[in-house]
Amino acid sequence: MKFESIHKVPGFKIGHAEDKEALTGCTVILCDDGTVGGVDQRGGAPGTRETDLLRPMHLVETVNAVLLAGGSAFGLDAAAGIMRYCEDNGKGFPVGPTRVPIVPGAVLMDLTVGDYRVRPDAAMGYAACQAAANDEPAQGNAGAGTGATVGKILGMGQCMKGGIGHAALDLGGGLWIGAIIAVNALGDVVDPENGKIIAGARTITKGPLRIGEPGYFADSVSFMRSAIGQQALAMASKSNTVIGAVLTNAKLTKNEANKLAQCAQNGLALTIRPAHTMFDGDTIFALASHKKSANIHTLSAYAPEVVARAILNAVSFAESVPKIPARKNANAETGSA
Repeated sequence: MKFESIHKVPGFKIGHAEDKEALTGCTVILCDDGTVGGVDQRGGAPGTRETDLLRPMHLVETVNAVLLAGGSAFGLDAAAGIMRYCEDNGKGFPVGPTRVPIVPGAVLMDLTVGDYRVRPDAAMGYAACQAAANDEPAQGNAGAGTGATVGKILGMGQCMKGGIGHAALDLGGGLWIGAIIAVNALGDVVDPENGKIIAGARTITKGPLRIGEPGYFADSVSFMRSAIGQQALAMASKSNTVIGAVLTNAKLTKNEANKLAQCAQNGLALTIRPAHTMFDGDTIFALASHKKSANIHTLSAYAPEVVARAILNAVSFAESVPKIPARKNANAETGSA
């Protein structure tokens, strides 16, 4: 499959804003009028806003923007800036004399990486909207992925840098599907083609002491089977969550959008081990800009593929930050970083 950039999907603009020193940020997806939204939330520790209205049997059908942010629950403040930007541009659900912008969102926990006193706020949300464009968005340490990390079963001292990534596929006839994902998982990121870990928890080696599997990576899933692994789970980092969105220019109903978000979660199962733990808040949105007739079954088949590629790109483009190596700066063959 030939993967393209997310900006090829018609009907959306994506913008990042971040604080590189404090290591946090947010990402906004601005939607064309008439965009239908859905959501699927599977992790045990979510941080979200306006997700109930996206579910079936609720009044609102369309959304104006989606927020992805760091800062844990504090980061939800960034939605206020996005709402103000939408209001300034005449976007929102008509309610009497005004319009109320519909801005669902999800956050990830990055307070333990940089300066916890700095979180995405309304000003950062507005700035992300101003930066939104039809150009290819940055990947790695950008937007919601600025302070993201992966592989935290042995604590933050053995984790690696996560980030934000995206990918898209041309399904023919002008139909597109893509995904943008901020990867901040408890588990390791693996290449689904060969099952090898490409970023994750690093083995602890101190003299004769070794915790984790032999080699550079501790292999979180294998480690969990051991007695010490069971103990580690009790103390595992709570600084986790994978959040993102699947975008398409298809015409979908609200039920179909929710089904697409549900199927997209399979991309996490392909690339993150373990996925959907009680320590993660994994949340995926689905947005359909309502431009092309499409088959929901075809879209659902390819949604996990673009999500998986976006996750791989997130850790591949990530850059090291103090005390946290990134894949591109680590040598898993020699065990050095």
